[in-house]
Amino acid sequence: MDNNTLKVILSRRSIRRYTDRPVEDTSIELLLRAGMSAPSAHNQQPWEFIVVDDRKTLDAIPLFHPYSRMLLKAPAAIVVCGVTGDIPAPQFWPQDCAAATENILLAAHALGIGSVWLGVFPHEELVSRLSELLAVPACITPFSIISLGYPDEEKGPSERYDAARVHRNRW
Repeated sequence: MDNNTLKVILSRRSIRRYTDRPVEDTSIELLLRAGMSAPSAHNQQPWEFIVVDDRKTLDAIPLFHPYSRMLLKAPAAIVVCGVTGDIPAPQFWPQDCAAATENILLAAHALGIGSVWLGVFPHEELVSRLSELLAVPACITPFSIISLGYPDEEKGPSERYDAARVHRNRW
């Protein structure tokens, strides 16, 4: 791993305040490419993505998602969804979508775009309300929302390493 990659990983933080600057389509495509480059069990790639940049839609999500108020100022979001049927290993779609979500978060930080992961799955009401709002087909499950925007706040790295949580060979 090169030092730039490690620096991105160790310095990424959740950013909840954004400037008015829109996120360019070329940047959104790079974020989606990063998401689709995530590891996937049995290479099933069970992800679908909804790019949301419609102000009315972004403003509607905080009406039912209690932790999404930053979307009221975010210029864009990506909803990561999982295909839940007719895949080789259906039990692994949440892990695959989590890997795609993390890749997008890291790529956003590398591009100077602020982001925050908003959980949706497995909260049934959030899945249902978001599916209804975005007209998601029944065979697809919204997994997460990634709020995106150019940062209007600065956060330094957060040191989370805890040697007490590391076990070697056995508990």
